[in-house]
Amino acid sequence: MMTSTIRRLGVVAAVGLVVLGACATDDELAEPRPTVPVVTTAPVDELPTAVQPDNRTPSDSTGTTGNPTPTGSAARTDDSAQAARSDGNLLDANIALEQVISLDEPIDMATAPGDPMVWIAERGGRVLRVDLAEGEVVEAILDLSAETIAVGEQGLLGIAVSDDWLYANFTDKNGNTQLEAFKREGTSLSGERRTILRQTQPYRNHNGGALAIGPAGRLYVAFGDGGAGGDPLDHGQNPATWLGSILRITPTPDATEPYAVPADNPFASDPNARSDAPLGSPEVFLFGVRNPWRFSFDAETGDLWIADVGQDLYEEVTVLLAANGGGGGANLGWRLREGLHEFTGDKPPGNVDPVWEYGPHDGCSVTGGFVYRGSEIEELVGSYLFGDYCTSRLWAVQISTGEVVFRDFGIVVPGGSLASFGQDADGELYALSLEGPVSRVIAG
Repeated sequence: MMTSTIRRLGVVAAVGLVVLGACATDDELAEPRPTVPVVTTAPVDELPTAVQPDNRTPSDSTGTTGNPTPTGSAARTDDSAQAARSDGNLLDANIALEQVISLDEPIDMATAPGDPMVWIAERGGRVLRVDLAEGEVVEAILDLSAETIAVGEQGLLGIAVSDDWLYANFTDKNGNTQLEAFKREGTSLSGERRTILRQTQPYRNHNGGALAIGPAGRLYVAFGDGGAGGDPLDHGQNPATWLGSILRITPTPDATEPYAVPADNPFASDPNARSDAPLGSPEVFLFGVRNPWRFSFDAETGDLWIADVGQDLYEEVTVLLAANGGGGGANLGWRLREGLHEFTGDKPPGNVDPVWEYGPHDGCSVTGGFVYRGSEIEELVGSYLFGDYCTSRLWAVQISTGEVVFRDFGIVVPGGSLASFGQDADGELYALSLEGPVSRVIAG
């Protein structure tokens, strides 16, 4: 995301792949083809630790047990969730965009349990409470502008909100990643804060920055590979570092230690718990990513969707099924792989291929979104809405039909520079332009 190099892309189309709004050439049909991931059929007790389903009864390092459900800003709670219903037909879906407000470089959006407003982060460092229905800013509840510099791929990059805390992921004035927790006091903040994580960044790009609260209230944190080009430090294939990985932790800002490591993380009890993987850091949940620019959980299924920015040729979207452990221990392949293709080597053990990729004729930097679970656009239900930062076009992928269905809606986000998506408490979606406009996705 926010790349300085404009790369041309082309959409992959294949046998067993339904595409609307794009045509397949003979050369494209010869390319590797995305397929729908399948649920592992082995009994749970026979699966490796890395792929144990996260919806079994867990025991994390805080000693809690139970059947986790998505909570916090990443998924609707039981009170706001709608009854499960059949997915729509993506090829019949029609959408439009309705601008509701313009802000100063909006870059992320979260819902805060107990607050009817949404919280929107601006790259310069502010977090705003926003009334989307009225199209107005209610108040600024946090200002980190004195602690960060919004330049290139740096600044305030991601937020997530739980019942008690606001989590903010930003680069400090030295360009290093800082994850801070700010104590909530109703719909505002108390002034209490706690540092959760710090990570030195070797270069100025590929900071990741996305946050999401997933099953059992665990916090997922995305890190890029550390930057430059081609992953020169080989972080992607080294789960012993946080760089090139998505972490999973249990935040404990009120405790002696700022976080705990879930006992069922793939490298938690034994850093070499997987015989087919290198030594791993206990916080690492999955690795092999280049610069994951937004990931999200399907509010109904718990599946984890990750959009990873490519090097030169392929942007990719990967889905990790909750039934397969949500991707615990998965290796998404970078820098050995770029999308479905070789970059520097063959597929590594535990590699998970993307469910969609596109090349340099359609944009330059993928921006991840959400699986739509709202009520206003019936045919979009169950489809993953995403787009591209450079072209700002909106696309969707659906896999519940048993094949990969892709849709190009042929519309562009107002303002361009598609930086992020947001999901409100009702499951309705919003597109955020780094140029200012925040637009609601509506039926077309």
